[in-house]
Amino acid sequence: MEKTLGYELPSRARWKQDSGLVSKQKCREAARTDLMFLTDDDIFSSAFCENSEKLINVHLFALAAKYYSLSNLGVCTPLEDVLEALKGDSEGATGIKPDEFMNNKKSHEVQVMSELVDSIANYCGIKQVIDIGSGKGYLSSFLSMQYNLKVYGIDSSSSNTNGAHERNRKLKKHWRAYQSRGKENLKSQRLEKANDRPVESEINCKTINEELLSNANSLPNQDQVIIQDLVPSCGFTEMAALETNTEAEADLMTGTQSHETKLSDEVLAVLNVLPADAVEDFSSSHNCVELCEEEKVQRKMTSPQTKERKSSESNLYFPLTSCITAETELKDIITDLEDCMMVGLHTCGDLAADTLRIFTAKPEIKAVCSVGCCYHLLSEQFENQEECHDRVWGFPMCQYLKDKGWCCGRNARMSACLALERVAVGQMLPTESLFYRAVLQVIIEEIYGVTKSDRHVGKTFSKSSSFVDYVRRSLKKLQLDDSKLLDSCIMDYYEKYKHRKNELEAFNMLKVVLAPCIEVLILLDRLCYLKEQENIAWSGLVKLFDPVKSPRCYAVIALKN
Repeated sequence: MEKTLGYELPSRARWKQDSGLVSKQKCREAARTDLMFLTDDDIFSSAFCENSEKLINVHLFALAAKYYSLSNLGVCTPLEDVLEALKGDSEGATGIKPDEFMNNKKSHEVQVMSELVDSIANYCGIKQVIDIGSGKGYLSSFLSMQYNLKVYGIDSSSSNTNGAHERNRKLKKHWRAYQSRGKENLKSQRLEKANDRPVESEINCKTINEELLSNANSLPNQDQVIIQDLVPSCGFTEMAALETNTEAEADLMTGTQSHETKLSDEVLAVLNVLPADAVEDFSSSHNCVELCEEEKVQRKMTSPQTKERKSSESNLYFPLTSCITAETELKDIITDLEDCMMVGLHTCGDLAADTLRIFTAKPEIKAVCSVGCCYHLLSEQFENQEECHDRVWGFPMCQYLKDKGWCCGRNARMSACLALERVAVGQMLPTESLFYRAVLQVIIEEIYGVTKSDRHVGKTFSKSSSFVDYVRRSLKKLQLDDSKLLDSCIMDYYEKYKHRKNELEAFNMLKVVLAPCIEVLILLDRLCYLKEQENIAWSGLVKLFDPVKSPRCYAVIALKN
């Protein structure tokens, strides 16, 4: 069994019996021991000169960084073990990848995290999920449509909330086309398997398909236009239009073998990605069969129930606009708050810490699954030595580091955001843009006397045609008068430091190597905070994502008693 914070992960049977409880004192002591190792100045100290404190052994420095990474410390609980422990006797939901509606990175994140969230929700017996920092609702909409969970997505940006509403509307609109695509994929697989069958069977299949396509082409032009608008790519228009004549299809398919006429369980799961009533059924306008009186009466009787079900299914995801802090009262935002769990996919800065604090404080929240990001935006209690007793800080969270007065600093937190795994596979650092920014810093200090500013340069490099253009754009963003500088003066600075570009690249590579160690400190701080709480049955760190696809790949997970 994998070791987690010095103790064995509870077996599935034991977790089912007592929610995976082990000695809280043992958990806390083990977690704190890991943190104490991080503060031990004697280990690997020979990598630095004792007098000058300069780095003298790069190899030993890299080994030390690897030694203190999460993957080497044995702190994480394997995702497979967590899913197995949560699964119980129910079958896991089989579905499809959400890559039709988002990029590869987001698709990977949403698919993995939504499966875990659904498992936790089932284990806790809850149906309500609160997605903190939901953005445009990628995770929220998938949780509601794939797993039939009632999701409230809360984001501080109204533009994100509006975007989530619009995206949710489009998802429902494309349901029929997506449903048809699932059938088309199944039929393609059937045809591939049929290659080994007798020629007669192939001819029969071909004849049936030709009749189906012919039948689909005879549909009214208006409906074909609607379907074509729904289908994102070519090759599926005929199959989408075919949805409007399911009775004719059933008649034509009567002569084929039974396994060619029935959808597999996997495809049935595909067809249930969205609620069946999420969009208008276009085929209803082409039903020309007269209903008998009994059928009309039956439809009138079932209509209210159908409408009620349709209403509830089509409103499973609610995007809301609100700024969330540790003091936020969720009942003021969500009027029908019930037993639920909180999730956050790449919650920015302090929001990740606030999510954990809200979880521990609110009895209605039974579980949490939080993946943080943007460590550089964390507020630190001991960074500026300011006396702010009433403020809630993003770091540190646990009492152990508070007692030590621990501080990372902005530079260290910036380094924690770097992606070692991406660099390791050849996705190199943007050396040129980093060099531009470094020289710009020299210019604003020497010419303008500015050493600190609340304003940011942002993504100016990608919009700039040259170094001169970059400097002038940046100065305007910083509200500094660029007329003080001639183009020749700007280029003099560039030429003066150009030969040091390799030094900058080497320095940034060292920062990348150190990044996992700083991330360890931040994540263990959050885990220790949860271990200090009395109402937590189990908590752990779980590596959810492929770090090359999604560098911020670790989730902090906890379940209450």
